[in-house]
Amino acid sequence: MTSSGSSAGVFQYEAVPRGETTPMSSTKNFSAAINSREQLTPKTNAQSYAIELNELKRKEAGDYDPYDHSDIEHPTTNFETLIHLLKSSFGTGILAMPLAFYHSGYILGIIGTSVIGLLCTYCMHMLVRTEYELCKRKKVPSLTYPGTAEAALAEGPPFLAKLAPYSGIISNVFLLMYQLGSSCVYIVFISENIWNVVNNYWQVNERLIFVMLLLPLILVTFVKNLKLLVPLTSFANFITVVSFGIIYYYIFQEPITFEGRLAIGQLTNMPLFFGTVMFALESIGMVLPLQHEMKNRAHFSKPFGTLNVGMFLVTTMYIVMGLFGYLAYGDTVKASISYTIDPESKIAQVCKLLLALAIFTSFSLFMYVGVDIIWNHMNLKAKFDQKPHPQLWDYVFRTLLVSFVFGLAVLIPYIDLFISLVGALCISALGLAFPAIFDSSTKWYHLDDSLKWWIHGKNLLIVLFAFFGLVVGTITSMDQIIQKFTPN
Repeated sequence: MTSSGSSAGVFQYEAVPRGETTPMSSTKNFSAAINSREQLTPKTNAQSYAIELNELKRKEAGDYDPYDHSDIEHPTTNFETLIHLLKSSFGTGILAMPLAFYHSGYILGIIGTSVIGLLCTYCMHMLVRTEYELCKRKKVPSLTYPGTAEAALAEGPPFLAKLAPYSGIISNVFLLMYQLGSSCVYIVFISENIWNVVNNYWQVNERLIFVMLLLPLILVTFVKNLKLLVPLTSFANFITVVSFGIIYYYIFQEPITFEGRLAIGQLTNMPLFFGTVMFALESIGMVLPLQHEMKNRAHFSKPFGTLNVGMFLVTTMYIVMGLFGYLAYGDTVKASISYTIDPESKIAQVCKLLLALAIFTSFSLFMYVGVDIIWNHMNLKAKFDQKPHPQLWDYVFRTLLVSFVFGLAVLIPYIDLFISLVGALCISALGLAFPAIFDSSTKWYHLDDSLKWWIHGKNLLIVLFAFFGLVVGTITSMDQIIQKFTPN
């Protein structure tokens, strides 16, 4: 569930304008020095010019520490941030882990989830370190993800610097695809869980459940003040914990056996495993906002800091859910473990309805990012503010956006394939490839020769791995979706 306490920070996706700095006394000296350097340095030698200019920026940054200039009204403690990180990681993704282990096999599932968890954690650390270094150079307390993208590429070699003006847009597009794709997953999840209960008593077409959900989903998205959602989100977090407890109860009621369970799954299913685990584990959109809200921001990235402890717990719990869910139900496991547990049990039915309610009450938070990116950062708000009844146009836009996402969910009502597709397409880029590119670009002119090959080689391998996962995972997921609609 997306944590209520960090929601205000989570959705700050706007890029900090290029060149913006805090009102430091050295700003004028910095500008004068750059102007002087531009006059004295021949621009015909582009590489030499870039090296000298970046060295000048580094010296001008001096001892400015972004962590000393945070201005958060209600900063979070280390423990509170850990709780927010954990809560943001437990949703539909963890419930899909038993199916992911079915695709991979239990041995490869344990190894693969551990490796992906380590890689995701490492890339999160890279993103935090890169943002910190860029904040020092720009003398600003913090940067958003798109802001970090633009600032990082601007510091890099010419072929990356040319992309800097577009990097914020590219980041926002991937964030938008991720958020809207995730919202499709949540709509399918709500509908499927309700239908699984209702179908025990009345023969109802699943599409009818979808249709009945549309108006409530639109209305909950009309809530613009996130503070009004705090009680609902807190309630959602509570019932999610209760539901997970019920699910574990049913898992361990089944015989846990290795008989008939694959140790290593089919190679053709590995991209589905990869996409599901990436979707489930990766919290890249939460990393910077959560760290920005901390009272002690430096603690976030320490060896036993918030990020490492949080991701260790998250990865461990995902492995436990995936492993025992698969061992308990084998090849009968469904897209979500909540669909799999005893359909006739009253307690199991209550669990499914609670999970559906938890996701529904948090749906406005899930849609908030998509609304913010399109309405505010693509200048739609500025255009409609000039028309009569701007608030009305705001509600019309929200209605159309929810209807669009709803239409996708109805068109492709397969939660497992949606999860794999979103994980492979969006998270491979946002969570793995982009942080590696930002890291190399930021360090391009500041590495010793002895470290250059190691840093850039390592980051290149991460980018290639992410690109391979993106392409193969996306193609495999799309192929599976097409097969669902192809008559046998």
